[in-house]
Amino acid sequence: MKFSHTEEKRDDRDLDVLIDEENGLRIIVSRLGAELISLARINDAGKWTGFLYRDDDLSTPSQGWANHATVMGYYLHRLKNGRSLYRGREIIGGNHGFLRSKNWHLAGSSTEGTGASLTYQITPDDFSSTEYSLNVSVDLTYSLEAHKLSVLFEFRNHEPDLTAHVAFGLHPGFAATSFGSFRLQMPRGCYRRYFSPSNFLSGETRDIEFAGGEMPFPKNELPGSVILELVDVARRKFSYVDPPSGRWVTLDLTGVPYVTLWSDGGPFLCVEPCWGLTDHHEQRAFENKQGIQTIPPRGELRASFSMAPQLASAD
Repeated sequence: MKFSHTEEKRDDRDLDVLIDEENGLRIIVSRLGAELISLARINDAGKWTGFLYRDDDLSTPSQGWANHATVMGYYLHRLKNGRSLYRGREIIGGNHGFLRSKNWHLAGSSTEGTGASLTYQITPDDFSSTEYSLNVSVDLTYSLEAHKLSVLFEFRNHEPDLTAHVAFGLHPGFAATSFGSFRLQMPRGCYRRYFSPSNFLSGETRDIEFAGGEMPFPKNELPGSVILELVDVARRKFSYVDPPSGRWVTLDLTGVPYVTLWSDGGPFLCVEPCWGLTDHHEQRAFENKQGIQTIPPRGELRASFSMAPQLASAD
């Protein structure tokens, strides 16, 4: 296998480019937010075809969603009124937590063997006590292997006596020819939908026994978010398809507890693996948030998923 890693500076952004030369698969990661800004394959004409919304585009759009694949944590979605109490201490922040706004450290890279990887790190030196009050670090690793991209979160709780609480995930937007052109195939199983009017959980849920196939939600509900718990879904492979462009992505969400589907009506769909949910309208303490993840004192938490982008002939 032949891999390459190069560094670029573009529009005041530090970027890492990792390429699987043999299989024609590329990622570009911005160290600002450790955001994946490109997931691309070589097409039959020898050109890179991007799979993310605004793939490899660092400009600011005049309207609509401006990101590509936001890293969420140490909380995700929203804190009500931008505030919460964690173990009685106030934490403050906006959408999706503070990780998206930090310049991450490149902690390691590898281009040897049958796979290649980039590992980014955030430590307590990189955030304030009002952003998060405990001594917890995180490594995020993007790995290319076997025609797929794997994403691994590794949290470490350095507190000697306290259990730490975190919520996190990734917010990738997959590009489409138009809002009407994409499809999402979901596996069979039992899903629990959480309703979130005005972006906060109302407490209303609905269990859905789904036979498998195209998502059972109208697209006009996507701007309000479709939040799903994978209650009893044995084979957690989701397929995003944009038939006019011939792009499709298989997501393996084995071990992922929640997935959020969202679009603002633009030519993309976000399929977001989540370890935790937004606040309730009647806010709970941070440590009691729905789906919050726990890390024992001096313990670790690992969580992962993968994305396999492929190109097919256009319809």
